[in-house]
Amino acid sequence: MSGKEQNFTRIKSYVPFHSVFDPCPPIGKKFYYTPPQLYMGFQPPDLEQFPAKEALRRGTLWPAFYDYYENPYKK
Repeated sequence: MSGKEQNFTRIKSYVPFHSVFDPCPPIGKKFYYTPPQLYMGFQPPDLEQFPAKEALRRGTLWPAFYDYYENPYKK
């Protein structure tokens, strides 16, 4: 790497193609989230872990892989 920090966002967006011959109105911008494991190469050893009950509630054992979903359309 060049020593620079990589800037990224887990919220991505795109605009679906709309043809001039399409009779329906354009959909507009669509949003989606990318999971945190996409940005972590191999899982490093000795990652911090949630307690068992907390891990069951959050759906993962490791806080680094926890992904809280926030609906982008509510804003």
